[in-house]
Amino acid sequence: MSLMQDYLIIFLILSMVSSGLSTTTPSGYFNVIEYGAVGNGKTDDSQAFIKAWKAVCQVQTSRPILIIPAKKSFLLNPVTFSGPCKSFKIHVQVSGNIVAPNQKSAWNGKATNRWLAFSNVNGLTVSGQGHIDGRGSVWWPQPCLQNGQNCKAPTALTFYRCNNLRLNGLTHLNSPRVHIILTSCTGAIISNLRILAPETSPNTDGIDISGSKNVQIRNLNIGTGDDCIAIGGGSSNINITGVYCGPGHGISIGALGNGGYDVVEDVHVRNCTIKGTLTGVRIKTWQGGSGYARKISFQNIKFIAANSPIIIDQYYCPSRVNCQNHTSALKLSDISYTGISGTSASDKAIDLSCSQSAACTNIVLDRVYIKPAVQGRPVYASCFNAHGRATHTKPAVKCLLP
Repeated sequence: MSLMQDYLIIFLILSMVSSGLSTTTPSGYFNVIEYGAVGNGKTDDSQAFIKAWKAVCQVQTSRPILIIPAKKSFLLNPVTFSGPCKSFKIHVQVSGNIVAPNQKSAWNGKATNRWLAFSNVNGLTVSGQGHIDGRGSVWWPQPCLQNGQNCKAPTALTFYRCNNLRLNGLTHLNSPRVHIILTSCTGAIISNLRILAPETSPNTDGIDISGSKNVQIRNLNIGTGDDCIAIGGGSSNINITGVYCGPGHGISIGALGNGGYDVVEDVHVRNCTIKGTLTGVRIKTWQGGSGYARKISFQNIKFIAANSPIIIDQYYCPSRVNCQNHTSALKLSDISYTGISGTSASDKAIDLSCSQSAACTNIVLDRVYIKPAVQGRPVYASCFNAHGRATHTKPAVKCLLP
């Protein structure tokens, strides 16, 4: 067989797979259409996806590929793709669209804390140009109720104990709650995503990370109704770069210490743009917690009309109701802000409010220049029990203690 014939066969296979028309998928490729998926956006394709996943998970080829073909929309009810799998690497190619039920009644009798989940799958890659649409608008207007009891709206996509995860290329839309959660994952790389929900949508964080380490997040466009990215307790060696955030609540460490012990360290946020957000770069902790957050850096951040561009809030209490004073607090230390510029929509451009009982230490601000978003309106810095040094800052940060 000639080389030209080889190329022709490969082209035909890829064309059929991407269009969902293939009737025979090459070895190592698993097209959900062949397992009964319809892809009309109305028929429940959950069982077909589960069957296809089981086949992928049991195969021992070097890198089996689960194909979700283009030009189709697959309606899925809550489903978990569980491991461990026999192959060291698995690729989920999302070329089409995955959509959630568009009525709450479709969730009755099902666990509503998550919609799509991957659990205990190592070497997993989820990539493609497709969309994952949580259709969250049915959840946003009022509190979630199930059998008369309060419940949480579901997270759209959860990864639990998925080491060496790769997630890239997809568009994530309108999650009922958090769009993507990483829990107890090591070695993840998340890149080139779009995560979009209305500014008014409640609790629709872009990415939440907890109990995870060695995570890279790069080149994302996030606009939501809550934190673009939030780093939770038990996380370390988190690198975030090239993120455009807005609208939303900025990039946050925390909230930490809600009734317990939390640690976070080695979090580095670089080369990000934050526009029109409720806060910019924020570290937030509850009173009464314990543990520490340390070795945190924010470098080359640009703010565009962000409220509270730089904030440490050790008195975090979002409800502002029944907020109680406690003597214990997380210890914050070794936090740097360098090469920061842009505009603030609020007068208090820098707010370092540290615990009365556990001072923040070794806070460094260098080359921080924040102007008012409204010309002629003054901006200023405020500190409480914050220790460190500031050089080349505007507004001047004279409130830091030595």
